[in-house]
Amino acid sequence: MKQLNEDISALLQQGAFIPAHPLALQADLSIDEDSQRRLTRYYIASGADGIAVGVHTTQFEIRKPEFNYLEPVLRMAAEEAAKNAGGKPFIKVAGICGPVEQALEDARLAVKYGYDLGLLSMGGLQSLTEQQLIDRARAVGALLPVFGFYLQPAVGGRVLSYDFWKAFAAIPAVQAIKVAAFNRYQTLDVVRAVCDSGRAGEIALYTGNDDNIVADLLTPYRFVNNGKMLEKRFVGGLLGHYAVWTHRSVALFRKIREAITAGNTDLQSFLSTGVEVTDMNAAIFDVKHGFKGCIAGIHEVLKRQGLMKGVWCLSPDEILSPGQAEEIDRVTALYPHLVDDPFVADFIARDQRL
Repeated sequence: MKQLNEDISALLQQGAFIPAHPLALQADLSIDEDSQRRLTRYYIASGADGIAVGVHTTQFEIRKPEFNYLEPVLRMAAEEAAKNAGGKPFIKVAGICGPVEQALEDARLAVKYGYDLGLLSMGGLQSLTEQQLIDRARAVGALLPVFGFYLQPAVGGRVLSYDFWKAFAAIPAVQAIKVAAFNRYQTLDVVRAVCDSGRAGEIALYTGNDDNIVADLLTPYRFVNNGKMLEKRFVGGLLGHYAVWTHRSVALFRKIREAITAGNTDLQSFLSTGVEVTDMNAAIFDVKHGFKGCIAGIHEVLKRQGLMKGVWCLSPDEILSPGQAEEIDRVTALYPHLVDDPFVADFIARDQRL
C-alpha cells in the first residue's frame, strides 16, 4: 500500500481545509480547461490545505464512458497543485466510486497522479451488504490510504450502521473519515464507532455536514471506552460548501481552530455565524427542492464571480431550481462578511497577468 508522506499525514491529523473541486464545463459539455485549472489555483490562493477531485461536487457522471473525464480532472488538479502550492504540504484527495472493480480502477488513477488518499464513496451500492463494503474498502486500501465517506441518502448515499463504521475504522489503511450524513444521529454513530475501534488516535474526522459546519468543528465528542474517557473532534472539513466563497471560509476555519487551541471559544458568536453559514448553504445546495440544484448552485456562485463561464452540468437534471438564484441573491446580500467577491476579482486580475 502507498504510505502517506509524513508532512501530509501530520496536516491531515492536525486538521485541514479541503474544498470539493467542481467541474468547469463549456456549453457543449467539454471540459473548460482554463477555468478548471484556475479554480484549483483559486483554492490554493485562498489558503486551502488541499483539494478533493472526482468527488460528488465534481459530478459522479465524469466516469460515464461518453465523458470519461476522471483522468483529465485528476491530472489537471495535480499539475496545478505541483506548480502553485509553494512547496507546502498540500493534501490531494481523489474520489473513489462504484463497485470494487471500478473503485480499484479509480484508485489506480489516483496513485498514477500522485494523490495522497482516496475518498471512498458508498453511494449507489445499495445492493452490497455492509460486509461487502468492508471487503471493498480493504481492496482499495491495498492500493492507497483511504478517506471514508458517509454520503447522505438524498444525493445517492445510504444509511450505514454503527457496526459498519466500527469495522471500517479498524481497517489499517483508513486514515480519515468524512461524515456527510446531514443527520445528527448518524454522525454520532461514526464518531462513537471510531472511538470504540481502537484507532481513535489514528483516524482524523472531517465534517462533510454542510448543514452544520461550524458546530461540527466546535463540538467535542466524549465517550467512555474500557473505563477510559475518550474525546474526539472533527479536526477539519472536506466540503462542497468550501468550493465557493473559499477565502472567507478559510478565515473562519482558521479562527475556529485558533480559538479551540487557545481554549477561549466564544460559542455564542461562533454559533451565530454557523447559522449564517447554514443559511447560505441552504441557498446554494437547494435544500427547498431536496438538493436537486446543489451542484448547479455552486456553479452559479462561481459563474457570478467570473471563475466559471456557466452552470452547465453533465446530467440534464442538474439545473438551478425555481427561485434558487433569488435565494443566492438573498444570502449574498445578507451576509457580505462571508462573501469573497473582492478577493476573487483581485485573484482573477493577478492570475490573468501570469
